Parts: sequence; C-alpha cells; structure tokens
Amino acid sequence: MQPVNEFKSKSGLKRIVSAFFYSLDGLKAAWRQEHAFRQELGLFVVGTVIALLLRISAFEKLVLIGVLLLVLIVELINSALEAVVDRISLERHPLSKNAKDFGSAAVLLTCILAFATWAVVLFNRFY
Repeated sequence: MQPVNEFKSKSGLKRIVSAFFYSLDGLKAAWRQEHAFRQELGLFVVGTVIALLLRISAFEKLVLIGVLLLVLIVELINSALEAVVDRISLERHPLSKNAKDFGSAAVLLTCILAFATWAVVLFNRFY
C-alpha cells in the first residue's frame, strides 16, 4: 500500500530532519498569521528573561519558563484547530463554534495556570 503522503514514506534521520523543518514552517506561519501567538511569544521572551534574572532555584526557573512555553503550545494547538474548522467550512455552525470556543477556553485556562504559577513562585520568593 502506498503511503498517504511523502512525509510518511521517509524514515530514520531523513524523517526527523523533515519533521523539524515542517515544525519550523508551523512556527513561521503562526508568527505571520496569528496575532495572539505573537503577543504570547513576546510575553514568553520577557518572562524568560525575568525568570532567568530572579534569584530562585533552577527548578523554579524551569517551572516559570515551562508554564509560559505551555501557553505557546496550547495557542498553537488552538490555532491548528481553528484552521481545520475553517478549512471544513466558513459558514457559521454550532459545532464549529463549540470547537473554536473549546480551543479558546484551553488557552484561557493555560493562561490562568501560568499566572497562578508565577504568582505562587514570586510570592514565595518575596514574602
């Protein structure tokens, strides 16, 4: 049986290299097309610098940076979900709305988690 696409026919190092470049394409597309991704990436950069400058343990730095990275990951998944829904149909439909709202809610909950994580670490550091 023939593979569905050329990516599936690759194996070993060639597959890993191809996957890496496809991932870079995804990051470039998110940067170009998704305003929220650009905003969150800016917060990630600023937050990473702040986390690295804080006098906290390496583990706490990892947690602070990791939770910001998680926001970016969930935003990318949300953007992918929205793209698939739009690809299927641009007409309004309750299921399409639900899918997009669920993705958006996932981003919101991840942002709340990030905020709470930063609040706890900073509170423990300064109080």
